[in-house]
Amino acid sequence: MEYEFQRFSLPRTLSRSAVRRLLTDHAEYGGWELARLRRFPDGSRAVELRRRIIRVRSTLSREFRPFV
Repeated sequence: MEYEFQRFSLPRTLSRSAVRRLLTDHAEYGGWELARLRRFPDGSRAVELRRRIIRVRSTLSREFRPFV
């Protein structure tokens, strides 16, 4: 499986409930899941989200070309 990653930092001024709400919105509406969350001694957070990359394969054979 291949994943797409999104990384960003959150300041220490955001509350836990605000961070939870932000991550929940990303998960529900963007299809992201939490891969890693790091909290630093200064209170800031580093967030890493991931979602699966879905590859679409052509179902047409190479010989079939109706509009050529």
